[in-house]
This record gives sequence, structure tokens and C-alpha cells, in this order.
Amino acid sequence: MDVDTAGRLRDGGLRVTRARRAVLAVLDEAGARDEHLPVATVASRARTRLGALSTQAAYDCLEALSRARLVRRIEPAGSPALYEARVDDNHHHLVCRECGRTVDVDCVVGSAPCLTPATTSGFIIDEAEVTFWGRCPDCDATNLDQREEPR
Repeated sequence: MDVDTAGRLRDGGLRVTRARRAVLAVLDEAGARDEHLPVATVASRARTRLGALSTQAAYDCLEALSRARLVRRIEPAGSPALYEARVDDNHHHLVCRECGRTVDVDCVVGSAPCLTPATTSGFIIDEAEVTFWGRCPDCDATNLDQREEPR
């Protein structure tokens, strides 16, 4: 496993464990492919690295990593929670309504929080989370193929 994961865990105030290192490495690799993973996929891929890891252990790792801000949890409406390792900026997401594919999109305007609400109700705003919904190119192409030709 990547030596850097141990340093990141320590910097995040966490104990270094094999499970945490494996989960963080899985999310790092997924990030290189612009993947956002549900817990089941994280657990399965971490299991491949470790030989054994319970789903509950994966949940526990993800919770600790999220609290330490080493991973980000997103919850698109109607979908299970997804996890990613891209935490160093305030980016947003595009979600396909048909297949659920989720990809990153850079901040809409400027730096974090990049959007300003009409009122803060006394909150100190440090992040804005925006989800754009639509159809990914693959689903759009499938829909085009299934449409009837005009008569």
C-alpha cells in the first residue's frame, strides 16, 4: 500500500490501520478514474487488498476518514452515499438520472464556498454543495438509439 496513506492518516489525527490504509488507497485509485464509490464497492475492493474486511469495518473506516476530512461523502437524492478522495477543493457533481454515474465538476464560480446564500442565519459558510442532474453521454446515446425515426 502507498506509504503516503499512512502519513495522511496521521496528519488527519487518525491511527494508522491496515483497513484505513486499504480504504483510503481504494478511494485514491477510484479518484484517478473519476469514480464515486458506494460502501459495498469500497469494501469489496479493500477486501481484495486485505483478504478480509467486514462491511461494518468499511463503514467504520469511511466514517473516521470522513470526519478527518480525508474522504468526502456525497449523497445524491435517491442514491446510496458515495465516497471520494478529492477533498482539497470545493467542487460539485454531475449525476446521470438514468444510470447514476457521478462525475466531478469544478466549482461554479471562484473559490470556496463559490456561492453565497441570500441569508446565512448566523452560519459561517465554508462550503457549497451543488448537484447537477441530467443524462450522461452513454445514456443519452442509448436514448437516441431507442427513439423512433420520424415518419
